[in-house]
Amino acid sequence: MDFDLTEEQQMLQEAVGQLLENECPVTHLREIFDGETGHDPALWKGLVEMGLAGLAVPEEYGGAGLEILDLAVAAETLGYHAAPGPFLGHALAALAITCGGSEAQKKKWLPALATGDLVGTVALAEEGGVWQPEAWQLAGGETISGRKEYVLCGDLADLIVVGLANGGLGVVEKGAAGLTDELVDGADLSRRFRHLVFERTPCEVLSDGATASGRMRDVALVLLAADAFGGSQRLLEMCVEYAKTREQFGVTIGHFQALKHQLASMALDVEPNRGLYWFAAYAQDHVVDEAERVAAIAKAHITDRFMQVARDAVEAHGGIGFTWECDVQIWFKRAMFDRAFLGTPAEHRERSAQLANW
Repeated sequence: MDFDLTEEQQMLQEAVGQLLENECPVTHLREIFDGETGHDPALWKGLVEMGLAGLAVPEEYGGAGLEILDLAVAAETLGYHAAPGPFLGHALAALAITCGGSEAQKKKWLPALATGDLVGTVALAEEGGVWQPEAWQLAGGETISGRKEYVLCGDLADLIVVGLANGGLGVVEKGAAGLTDELVDGADLSRRFRHLVFERTPCEVLSDGATASGRMRDVALVLLAADAFGGSQRLLEMCVEYAKTREQFGVTIGHFQALKHQLASMALDVEPNRGLYWFAAYAQDHVVDEAERVAAIAKAHITDRFMQVARDAVEAHGGIGFTWECDVQIWFKRAMFDRAFLGTPAEHRERSAQLANW
């Protein structure tokens, strides 16, 4: 039995990686960090032209009709390059409509999402760190009134899938009456947040949103885990390269046994997570009975390890590690995002224990 990626999935990773290598080097990332929007329309256009906007959208609606594992391997590459933009929210919005929309709703929105003509996002969190569908309180209907927090690219999105009470989902379009947004001062300036406020705002409720919201949440956890794996892999490579070039006492610091041990420990923190996120993604389509629990485990463990590897990377870079001038800070902030978004590792470990009837 072959437990590796397919040739097509490997080609997808290579193609996305090559685009990001050419169009989004670290020098450009720094420009985006310093910019006002945290978004590069040309880069997003390039990703859209490669098909990333519609990877998991069914073929009958203009997408590629691929599986969640395909979406996840793309997310890993984006994490490796700390790519900015609306990919995560867009992928989740398309998935929510695919799984929860009526036929009319799918025909209305999915083709434009698949081609990137519309940018989508999701509005899930509520006050007090409430992320999970079963805890949402925002009442749904023809209009909605309330507040959603930490909405990815909330100012850029043309279509916002909103989490509603009892796990429901609704769609609000850009410029809808009564919709206002507030900028959030976040750490990861390549994926920026807005708080959204709805005041009798028109909302089209998805016909099967209560079923789709759980799957959307689980896929989101998998994509965060994949992004975290890619980011932690990049940090490890940066540390190894630094150890080969930084000299102290007349030799490169890679000669020092203590640093060798630290790098080996980081590698052991990173590499085993590849199989965990692969299986979590695969389970979404093929091992449905385990999918929710494994997604929670993957998100909790891999984002936690990403944060630890980021701390270790700061130490491995010595005095410059915590400074703005050092590139480590870009992935450190990405680790903070991946760990916190959609709930902390502790929250998802608790969920995984409950799902296992512990």
